[in-house]
Amino acid sequence: MAAGGRKKKPFRPKRKPKKKPAPGEEQQIMRVKLPKQGEVLGIVTGIMGGGRMTVLCNDGKERMGRIPGKLKRRIWVREGDAVIVRPWEIEGDKKGEVIWRYHPNERRWLQDKGYLKVG
Repeated sequence: MAAGGRKKKPFRPKRKPKKKPAPGEEQQIMRVKLPKQGEVLGIVTGIMGGGRMTVLCNDGKERMGRIPGKLKRRIWVREGDAVIVRPWEIEGDKKGEVIWRYHPNERRWLQDKGYLKVG
């Protein structure tokens, strides 16, 4: 016990508040990841659960997207998000892996430059 008969409080570091950009400010985009050979841009149209979702891809096909194990709990996808899908070798027209999710400002950039034609 500390002097005076009181218990000592455990040390707890203070948390810094998260900084959010002002409403008028636009975030600077350093580099937007573009799909490589064999990858397709798409928009998430529905969430099925278990790391699976339906994605409407730029090539006009609707695929069932799956988040691979190494990205689970690292990438959180919602309906309406822009993603990169890598179609499977087998059933590539129907299924694929979701390997990247774009932030809203990156999605706007993709639409302005003409990369994202869907949605």
